[in-house]
Parts: sequence; C-alpha cells; structure tokens
Amino acid sequence: MSVGLIVNLIIFCLMLVITVLALLGGLAGLVHAIATRPDAFPAVDARSKGFWIGILAVSTLVAGLLGVLRLLSLPVVASGAVLTSFSGLLFLAAVVGISVYLAEVRPRVDDIQGRSWFRNAA
Repeated sequence: MSVGLIVNLIIFCLMLVITVLALLGGLAGLVHAIATRPDAFPAVDARSKGFWIGILAVSTLVAGLLGVLRLLSLPVVASGAVLTSFSGLLFLAAVVGISVYLAEVRPRVDDIQGRSWFRNAA
C-alpha cells in the first residue's frame, strides 16, 4: 500500500466526518432558528432571525453538496489540487457559518428564552 493511497484514505475519512457533522449541525441549527421567537435574536445583540435562517440554509446546502462532491472526487484524484480549490473555500465558509451559530448565537438565545437545546439544564 503506497503512502499516497494511505494519505488519500485519511483525507477521505476526515472529509466524510466533517461533511456529516456539518450537515447534522446545519440541520439542527436551522430547526433551532426556525423554532426561536424573532425578538430573541436582537435581544442578544445578534442579527435577525431571517439572517440566521438564510445563513444556515445556504451553509447546510453548500456543505452538503460540496462535501459530497469532494468526497466523490477524492478517491479518483490523488493530487493536492482537490484540497486547495475554490470549492474548498466555500465548504470551509459554510462550516464556519454553521459553527458560529451553534457555538455563539444558539447558547445566548437559549439563555434569554430559558430553554436548553442540546445540553442538560443546570
């Protein structure tokens, strides 16, 4: 087994995990944003509900499509060019958008509303 094949297999597995986590996080964040009252977002100095629903919808779609396309192309293309393309930058931006909502906005919105999605109430 060559080193290039092993590296490609590791990259494939990492992309698979990141894509699945991005899709699950994006869908969970989208459901959360849709179920949240519109006045909760400005109350925590965040952008509007519509803004976050749009960001999460587009990010989930982009992460899903580009993640799957990149996964399909990785076993065929063994060069590093696959990892440095413009689609990789878009995929990264989608993952960052989802992560910002889940790590920054969602906990503050939950605190102000007194609910606890995805975590135990203290």
